[in-house]
Amino acid sequence: MPTSFDVIVIGSGFGGAIAARRLAEKGMRVLVLERGRRWEPSQYPRKPTDAWIYSDDEPARHNGWLDMRFFRGMTVAQAAGVGGGSLTYSSVATEASPDVFTQGWPAEITYSELKPHYDTVAREMNLQVIPDGQLTQRFLLAREAAKNLGYSDRFSKAPLAVSFSDDWNYQLDDPFNPKHSREFVNAHGQRQGTCIHLGNCDIGCDVRAKNGLDVNYIPRAEQRGADVRPLHLVRQIEPTGNAYRVVFDRIEKGRLIRGEETAERVVLAAGSLGTTELLLRCRDQHRTLRALSPTLGRRWSANANFISMATYPDKDSVRQSTGPTIASVLDFTDGKFRDERFVVEDDGFPNLLLAAIKAYLDNGIRTPAGRHLLKELEEYVRDDTPLRSLLLWLGAGKDAGDGQLRLRRRWFMPWKRVLNLLWEVENSKGVLYAMEAMHQNMTEATGGRPRALPTWRLFKSLVTLHPLGGCPMGVSPDNGVVDHLGRVFGYRNLFVIDGAIVPTPTVRNPSHTIAALAERISAHVS
Repeated sequence: MPTSFDVIVIGSGFGGAIAARRLAEKGMRVLVLERGRRWEPSQYPRKPTDAWIYSDDEPARHNGWLDMRFFRGMTVAQAAGVGGGSLTYSSVATEASPDVFTQGWPAEITYSELKPHYDTVAREMNLQVIPDGQLTQRFLLAREAAKNLGYSDRFSKAPLAVSFSDDWNYQLDDPFNPKHSREFVNAHGQRQGTCIHLGNCDIGCDVRAKNGLDVNYIPRAEQRGADVRPLHLVRQIEPTGNAYRVVFDRIEKGRLIRGEETAERVVLAAGSLGTTELLLRCRDQHRTLRALSPTLGRRWSANANFISMATYPDKDSVRQSTGPTIASVLDFTDGKFRDERFVVEDDGFPNLLLAAIKAYLDNGIRTPAGRHLLKELEEYVRDDTPLRSLLLWLGAGKDAGDGQLRLRRRWFMPWKRVLNLLWEVENSKGVLYAMEAMHQNMTEATGGRPRALPTWRLFKSLVTLHPLGGCPMGVSPDNGVVDHLGRVFGYRNLFVIDGAIVPTPTVRNPSHTIAALAERISAHVS
C-alpha cells in the first residue's frame, strides 16, 4: 500500500534521535512520533503549578517533564519530551569497559566494534569535562575521599555533554547571573550558552549549556526533512502488506485524538519500559505481532542504581545544588572491591525552591516590595541553606539483570492490562551492598556521617535512572528479541534501537553506549 513515510521512529531519545538523523541523511522520509512535548527553556517546569508530571494513565491531562513508574521494590524515572532521556539525565557520557561485552552480548558487539561510534557520538554531542577553575564542592569532596582511601588512580573527571567557558568562575560578581553565560551557535546551527553552574541539569538548563539531543541530533534530522511530532502516543503496530500501520493518540487541547500513519520500516525507540510495553501489547493484547520472541520482557536491569546520603555538619557548605549535576567518577569496574563491578559519582539535585523563586521573579511578581522580598529570599536559598550539609552519592553497577516486564490485570480493573515488573533485590545484593559500603567509606574518609535512604533501609526499595533490557539482543528468538543490528526476529523492517536491546548492565552510565549502538545500527538500515 502507498505510504507517506519510509520509516516511522517511535521516541526521540538516544536511540530515536540518532536513528532519525542518520536515516534522514540517507534520503529516507522520516516521521518521529514522540509522546512528550517539545520543551523550550521558557517552558521548563519551575513553579509548583507547572507541568512536572507525565501520567501514563492520564496523558491528555498530565503530559509534563517526568514520568515516574512505581513497581514493587523499584521506581523507574523517565523523561517525556523531544530529546527523551537527554532532557533529564545528568549529562554523563561514559563508555562501557571492554569486559562488559564478553558475556551476554552477540559476538558481533565488542568494545572495538563500538569504539568508532562512541567517538562519533562524543564529537556530535561535544563532550567536555569540568574546567579546573570550576570544580564544585561535591567534586572536591569526592576527590578528597578517593585520595584518603588510596583510590586516586581510580578517580577522574566525568565526560559531560555540557558546554563550558574557561572565563567563568565562582569569584565573579553575581556568578550565577545569566549575563556570564557566553552565547554561541553550535556546530548544528543551534543557539546555546555556556554553563554557569545553576544546578538545573535534570530539570532543563536555563542557559541551554546542556548538549542534549534537542540541540544536535534532532535539529540535524529536521534539517534533512524529518517530521518530528510531539504529543503523539503510539498505541499499536500492525503489519499491513509490505508496510506497518502505526496507530497513535495525538494530545490536543486536553483530548486524545486517534490517528495512524504507515511506513515500510518502523523503529521502536521509546526506552526500556516504553518499547517493551508497546511490543507486549502488540503480542499479547492486540495480537498484531504474535510471533515476537518469548524472551520479550526479560533480562531487565536497573544497572544497579544506588543512592545514599551523607551529611557534613562541620563543612561550610556542600552546595549540593550548585554546578553540573555530576562531575566525577570513582571507578571499580575491574571488580577489585568485594569482587563487584560498579562506579560511584557525586550526585547533585536541583534546588527546586530557588528555581521557583527565580520563575516568579522572571514572570510573576511585579510589585517593588514583592520583588525585593523574593530577591532577599533568593540570596538566602542560593547558598543551599536548608540542605547545606547534605551530599548524595550515586552508584551504578553490574546487577543480576534478571528482571521481567509483563502485562497483568488489576483485580479491581480486570478489563485493563498494566505494565508490571518482576524484580527481586536478593540476586543483586552483592553489588548493592558493595556500593553502600564504598559510599560509607567515602563519607567517613571526608568527615561526614553516612545516611541510608529510608526506602532502602526500611523496604530495600530502589530508584533507577538507568532502565535497560526487555527486548534483549540475541542470536535467535530463543535468547533474544532482536539481533545485533536491532532487527526484530520474525518481522522484516521492524527495529528496536534504544536501551531495551541492551542485554546486560553497562555498569557505567548507559546513555553513551545506547547512542553508540544507535549509530552502528542506523548505518546498516537500508
